Amino acid sequence: MEFGRRGSYRHDVPLQLEGIRVVDLTSVVMGPYATQILADLGADVIVIEDRNGDTNRSMGTGSSPGLSGVSLNLMRNKRSVGLDIKSPDGYAVLQQLVATADAFVTNLRPGSRQRAGVTYGDIQSMRPDIVYCAAAGFPADGPRADDPAYDDVVQAASGMGDLARRAGLPVSVSPTIMADKLSGMAMAQAITAALFHRLRTGDGADLTMAMTEVVRSFVLVEHGAGRILHPPVGDAGYPRVLDPGRRPQPTVDGYISVLPYERHHYEALFRVAGREDLAVDGRLATRASRLEHSPQLYQDVAAIIATRTTAEWMDVLPRVGVPCTPIATLEEMIDELDLAEHPEAGMYRVVPPIVAPFVSADAVVRRPAPLHGQHGREVLAEVGYTEIEIQALTTSGTLFQTPREPPTR
Repeated sequence: MEFGRRGSYRHDVPLQLEGIRVVDLTSVVMGPYATQILADLGADVIVIEDRNGDTNRSMGTGSSPGLSGVSLNLMRNKRSVGLDIKSPDGYAVLQQLVATADAFVTNLRPGSRQRAGVTYGDIQSMRPDIVYCAAAGFPADGPRADDPAYDDVVQAASGMGDLARRAGLPVSVSPTIMADKLSGMAMAQAITAALFHRLRTGDGADLTMAMTEVVRSFVLVEHGAGRILHPPVGDAGYPRVLDPGRRPQPTVDGYISVLPYERHHYEALFRVAGREDLAVDGRLATRASRLEHSPQLYQDVAAIIATRTTAEWMDVLPRVGVPCTPIATLEEMIDELDLAEHPEAGMYRVVPPIVAPFVSADAVVRRPAPLHGQHGREVLAEVGYTEIEIQALTTSGTLFQTPREPPTR
């Protein structure tokens, strides 16, 4: 594995969740992203996959069947068990696994959890001090608790479309799976906090992470604005952030994002542009005044930025302390990532963990993303099944593994 180009990893910090076992009954992005974070921190994450395998295995292209570019990172540091938990023998295996686990994560809806026998009560009966976390679209105590909820639906229900409208844009949602990933980060945080609480008290936890609540909390940090007060003292929405002028500015040959924020930022920008008249403008005097006049100031900045090339601005603005950056493309960001080699899929780029400063570079990918059901025999042996019992489960189809296919490179 090749590391070192990014230069942000620490080599002297142990993995914080080493020794913690997580049984992962999730799929797609939200749950798998949460457990990727836990796995990156050292947790032993055991993914229970049905016969179809996790959806993220086929999200986008890949060089090996069942290992898309998405799954190579989302599934890293985990072990996969292909298991039919609907069968009595498969459910018995699940019970054995949970009995050895510290946390259990699922994204089944309430009705499906009930039918599958994986409610909090069911799982707690297998491990009394379990940290249980259910991913949901809507609050468990609300009328939509059992409704299906995908990222676009959650974004719309959480105000993202309205933010676009207020910013003068077509009503739309963010062009990234934002709700899933935000909620996955919140799940990982909640599970980690619950594990710490259990360490202090011995008590497990019953957690439900509703995506709409997570994203609404995220949105309303600043966009609650004056309507947070009761009675309201102003409108919802933070005006500066919603201003249509708050966007990357075109230069002579491309785009650049320039954000003068404090008074000295504006003064420096206007002076290097030869606009002394704007540098002494009364609109810059106070933060309140700058906020009040932000639409006009954005226009002034955009008109100035349009007069030079991106390279010319990137040469001068950092030297005078004005916050700025060229627009990074997806290709540029991906090409900067470190490389690792997967035994089936070949070389691939490693998306850095969000806790990168706290883990050793050599530990980022301790285990490559598993094939579908790759670790069933290994994991069952660890929890007490004999080779004869494992073979019987395999013969009956309760335990399964997708046959290895030659990679297509």
